[in-house]
Amino acid sequence: MPELISRYKHLIITLGLISLCFLLVYYQVVLQLAYSWDNNPNYSHGYFIPFVSAFMVWYKSQEIFGQTISPSPLPGMLLVLAGLAQLIVGWVGTVNFLQATSMIPVLTGLSLVFWGGAVTRRLLAPILFLIFMIPLPAIIWNQMAFPLALLASKIAAFSMDSIGLFILREGNILYLPNVTLQVEEACSGLRSLTTLFALSALIAYMSPLGRLSKLIVFLSAVPIAVVGNIVRLIATGVLAKYFGAMVAEGFIHDFSGWLLFFFGLVFLVFLQDWLSRWHARGRDQEKGAS
Repeated sequence: MPELISRYKHLIITLGLISLCFLLVYYQVVLQLAYSWDNNPNYSHGYFIPFVSAFMVWYKSQEIFGQTISPSPLPGMLLVLAGLAQLIVGWVGTVNFLQATSMIPVLTGLSLVFWGGAVTRRLLAPILFLIFMIPLPAIIWNQMAFPLALLASKIAAFSMDSIGLFILREGNILYLPNVTLQVEEACSGLRSLTTLFALSALIAYMSPLGRLSKLIVFLSAVPIAVVGNIVRLIATGVLAKYFGAMVAEGFIHDFSGWLLFFFGLVFLVFLQDWLSRWHARGRDQEKGAS
């Protein structure tokens, strides 16, 4: 352990100083983010994101910091200044999203200043991962959530009608004989999509797959979240018909959300494993042909 500390002493001191200065500048922004994580259920996962980002750096620390360190002070400082300018604009305009996202160019610039391009290219994914802890502006969230809720209600109504359940739909409201279900924005699937995007990004990052396959794993969060949410709505409608409206709220409603997340995780792991096996078979066939 002493040898390890001695070997990385300069790196540890540098990281400590960067972290201290960063926290001093972004103290108020961090408090704003913590308030959002506490009060916005769509971003309650925000507390975990910085730790996951740090884990991503640790997971590939040898690859990242094994690169040749060649500081790029000028490009790095320009990027830092651009990020700080964004922070000031966000502060003047009281736009929390601008303030929080300014961390991305600032951290990237600091990496360039101290370690250079080779290290920064490998740190870029953990830095960009921090975007998942930053709440979208309400106007953007609502513009995305309502169409998703409407799409989910349409497909759920069609599916329930196809299996013989009497149902009427008006917009995002589903009328069954004994219960009325409103597919609110919270049930649009956007919350699940946000969480699954973060999860798929982590799995893709840790995977030994190529860039295209990593992109497939990452983007698979979209169909998983959309289809999973529609299945969740159909199941809720069927259960509500036979057991009443109580199944559409409370513990069962929340538990179905966790169940959706679990099956999404299982599918992502399965997809990553299948792609790995498929690539391995392709390499074996190429070797056999040669």
